[in-house]
Amino acid sequence: MLSIAFTLLGTPVTWLELIAFWLAIANIVCNVRELHWAWPLTMVASLLYAWLFYVSKLYGETGVNLFFAATAIWGWWQWVFAKRGAQHESLQVIALGSRGRIYAIAAWLVLWMVLAQLLSKFTDTDVAWADAFVTSGSVVGTVLLGRKYVENWLVWLVVNAASVALFIHKNLLLTALLYILFFVMAAWGWRAWNVKLRQRAV
Repeated sequence: MLSIAFTLLGTPVTWLELIAFWLAIANIVCNVRELHWAWPLTMVASLLYAWLFYVSKLYGETGVNLFFAATAIWGWWQWVFAKRGAQHESLQVIALGSRGRIYAIAAWLVLWMVLAQLLSKFTDTDVAWADAFVTSGSVVGTVLLGRKYVENWLVWLVVNAASVALFIHKNLLLTALLYILFFVMAAWGWRAWNVKLRQRAV
């Protein structure tokens, strides 16, 4: 899996990165369309990316991808079985509201500070703060996605933009390209889920 599949702009791309790339694309398409099959795809793609990031010394990204794989079971259950509200309806796309947004931002900031300190102290990473930023944002985004809050897409827009710079710095060019696509797809998800919100409000 770590053998070279091809070279992109003078940088080798492994079979591991290539397979994880296509699984991750399929995962986001399913998320935008609210297809619960996104979650098993998340599990497999995340385990592959955890391996890739570990060998690249991106330990925060390694950890968050293991988190993605573990929480994929929770997310799948949420989308298939969980209920919301007094009517016990299946999860529908909703908005956080102003208080929920403040809580989400605060959680991101606290996780970022704590994780950056842990990475700086206990690993040999050279990008502790950048790695911690995208990792903590990814945790927040995953929780919001699992509960179908539309703001998850705004979180992913920020996370994906920061990730592009981080992966270029680490010479993971195919993964940087993937996160450019993720950024575009997050914008698509934001628009598509807002359309669903407006349709429900009519």
